[in-house]
Amino acid sequence: MNATLAPHEIHRLLNAEHDDPFGVLGLHKINDLWVVRAFRPDAKDLAVINRHHEKRRFPADRIANEGLFEAPLTGATEAFDYLLEVTTWAGETFRLSDPYSYGPILGELDMHLFKEGNHYDIYKKLGAHLTEINGHRGATFAVWAPNAQRVSIVGDFNGWDGRCHPMRKRIEAGIWEIFIPGVVEETHYKLELRDAFGQVILKSDPFAFYGQHGIQTASLVFNLDRFKWSDDEWVQNRQSKQWHKEPLSIYEVHLGSWARVPEEGNRFLSYIELADRLIPYVKDLGYTHLELMPVAEHPFDGSWGYQVTGYYAPTSRFGNPDEFRHFVDRCHQSGIGVIIDWVPGHFPKDAHGLALFDGTHLYEHADPRQGEHRDWGTLIFNYGRNEVRNFLVANGLFWLDEYHVDGLRVDAVASMLYLDYSRKAGEWVPNVHGGRENLDANYFLKRFNEVCYQRFPGIMTIAEESTAWPGVSRPTYLGGLGFGLKWNMGWMHDFLLYMSREPIHRRFHQGEVTFSMIYAFQEHFILVLSHDEVVHGKGSLMNKMPGDDWQKFANLRMFYGWMYAHPGKKLLFMGGEIAQWKEWNHDVSIDWHLLQYAAHAGIRRLIQHLNYLYQTEPAFWENDDSYIGFEWIDFHDADNSVLTFMRKAESGSLIVFVVNATPVPRYFYRIGAPGEGWYEEILNTDASIYGGGNIGNYGGMHAEPIPWQGRTHSLVLTLPPLATVGFKKHLYHAP
Repeated sequence: MNATLAPHEIHRLLNAEHDDPFGVLGLHKINDLWVVRAFRPDAKDLAVINRHHEKRRFPADRIANEGLFEAPLTGATEAFDYLLEVTTWAGETFRLSDPYSYGPILGELDMHLFKEGNHYDIYKKLGAHLTEINGHRGATFAVWAPNAQRVSIVGDFNGWDGRCHPMRKRIEAGIWEIFIPGVVEETHYKLELRDAFGQVILKSDPFAFYGQHGIQTASLVFNLDRFKWSDDEWVQNRQSKQWHKEPLSIYEVHLGSWARVPEEGNRFLSYIELADRLIPYVKDLGYTHLELMPVAEHPFDGSWGYQVTGYYAPTSRFGNPDEFRHFVDRCHQSGIGVIIDWVPGHFPKDAHGLALFDGTHLYEHADPRQGEHRDWGTLIFNYGRNEVRNFLVANGLFWLDEYHVDGLRVDAVASMLYLDYSRKAGEWVPNVHGGRENLDANYFLKRFNEVCYQRFPGIMTIAEESTAWPGVSRPTYLGGLGFGLKWNMGWMHDFLLYMSREPIHRRFHQGEVTFSMIYAFQEHFILVLSHDEVVHGKGSLMNKMPGDDWQKFANLRMFYGWMYAHPGKKLLFMGGEIAQWKEWNHDVSIDWHLLQYAAHAGIRRLIQHLNYLYQTEPAFWENDDSYIGFEWIDFHDADNSVLTFMRKAESGSLIVFVVNATPVPRYFYRIGAPGEGWYEEILNTDASIYGGGNIGNYGGMHAEPIPWQGRTHSLVLTLPPLATVGFKKHLYHAP
C-alpha cells in the first residue's frame, strides 16, 4: 500500500519538527478509508487491534524505516477504540493504548482562567498527573510553552527519544498536552522543546511534583493523592488564628545542616529522621513554629535553596514528597506550625530551569534592566504577564493546600518592589509614571496575599522587606500589601550594631536601641536573628559580642532576654540557641558537642525558659502591635547604659524590664514603678542556671511609696552586669 501521508509530513515527524502530531498520528479518515499511524522505533512489526473485537486485527505497513507505521482499517466504517500490538526487534510482543487516540485534556475554562492569570488550581492541570482514561492507566502531561515549535515528553519509557511523544498544542493558550498510557509513578521524564529559534533543548517540568537535584535534573511522576493526613484538628483550629495577636516564636532551620551523619559520609538526615529528631528538639525548646529555608527543589547546595528550579517540588535531598508531608504532619501533631521560605523574587539561569524556557524570555523580563539581578546572577519574573503571575500565586497556594504549611515567608520583597533595587543610574527602567516602584510586582503581591488569606484563613504570609515601604503588613483594602507580618530588619541591624560595641562605648549609642520604638507599631513585626547575620564572614552571634568569654556569654544572654522583652514576634536561626562560636556553614552540622559545656547549655536553657515565659505571660505578646502594650520608664540613663520599660497585657498583667548593658553590677538602682505591689523577678539572664553569676533580687521586692521618674512608687534594684531582668507586678503582698 502506498502511504496516505505526504513525504514532507513524514520528514517532519521523523525529524521531530512537527507542530501538530495529532493531525497525522492516531486514527484518521482519508477519503473513505480509516487508517491508524504510529511511530514506534522499537517495533519490528505493528498491528491495530479492535479493543472490543480482538479478532479484528489490522497489520500495519512500515512507511519509514525509522519506525513510522500506517495500518489501513480495511472494512471499517466508523471509528473504534483500538490498541497497538507491537512486536519488538527482540521478539517481544505486547499491546498498549495509543497516546494519539485521546482528545484534548484541558478544558476551555482552564485555558481562559490561565490566560487571565486567575487559575489558582493550575497545578492540578499542568505538569504530570497519574490518571485513568477509558480504562487505561497512565499520566497526562501539560506545559505552557507558547513560542516553542514542538514539545515532546521524553523519559525512561521511550528511550529519551523526542520523536516518540510529541504533544498537542492548544493554540488558544500556548499549552502543550498529551496523555501517555502505561506511565507509572516515579517515571523519570523531561520536556524536549524545539524552541522558537529551532534549537532542541531539554527542560525540567516547571510543575513537577518531584525532581532530581544537583547535576541530575529529571522530573519524576508522583501521585499526590495517596497521603492520608492526621492533622485535621490542627488545621481546623488554625482557621481562627490572627497571628499578630498570638504568641509566635520561630526556630529557623536549614534542613541540610541542622544535623548530619558523619559516620555515613556526612550525609543529610531524611525527612523521616528529621521528624524523629528535629521536632522533639523544637518542642522541648518551646518554639511555636519552625521556619524552613526553601525546601523547593534547587540544584546548588550553596544557594541554600534560594535559587529554585522546581517550584512545585520539595527537594529530593531528604526524601520524596510524601515524606515531607509526613514531616509537616508530625509537626502539627506535636503542636508546631511550619513556615517555609518562598522565593518569587528571582530564579536561576540553569539551562534545565525556567530561563529562556521556550527560547524566549517567557518567565523573565527580556530587558536585563528589568529581568536580571546582577548581584545574585539570577533572573526576575515578569510580574506583568498573567500566566507568570498565575504560576506564582498558584504555587503559594499549592504549598498551603498540598503540604498544609502554616505560613509563607516571602524572600527578598524589597528587590521586587523597587525597579532600581541595587542598580545604578541608567541601569533601571522607570514605571509608567516615571517612578521607581515596580507596579506589576506590587499588584502581584497584593493579589497573592488576598487569595492566600481568602482560601486558607489562619495562615500567615511574612515579608522579608528591608525598606520603609508603607503598609507592608496592612490589608490591601487599607492600601497595604496585605502581608500578615514583616521581618524587622531595622531592629536586627541596630541592635546587633549596638551589641557589637564595647560596653564602655555604648553610652554614646543609646539611640541605636531606642530608635526601634519609634516605628515598632507601624507594622506587625517579627524580630529576627536570621541566617543572613551569621554567614559570609559576619561571624556567629556569639562572636559579635565584645569582651572576653565571660562577657560574650553574658552579652548574648542579655541580648536574648532583651529581644523577648521588646515588642514583636521572635525568630532565631539554628545554632544561636547553643551559642555556636563558628559562623554557619551549610555543608556541616551545628556544633552539637558544645552542649557538654555548662555555658553553652545555659544559653540553650535560657532560650527554653524565655519561650516558656513568652507563651505563658500575655504581657510579652498581647499588645505587640500597639503602644498600649509598651511604655518607657526611663531611657535617659545613657551614662550607665541602663534602659527601663514595661510591657502590658489586655488583662492588666504588667512586667517591668530593666537592661544593664555594662559589665558593672548596679546596686541600689532606683527606678519608677507603676504603682504599689509585689514585683516578682521572673527573668534574670544572670541566673546561675543560665551560666551567670547569680546576682539578683532574691525573687522580687515591694514597691516603695517614694515618687521617682514621674511615678508615685519606685523600686530599688540590684542590676546584674550585662543582664536583662524582668519583674511581674502582683497587687498582693508577698509573705
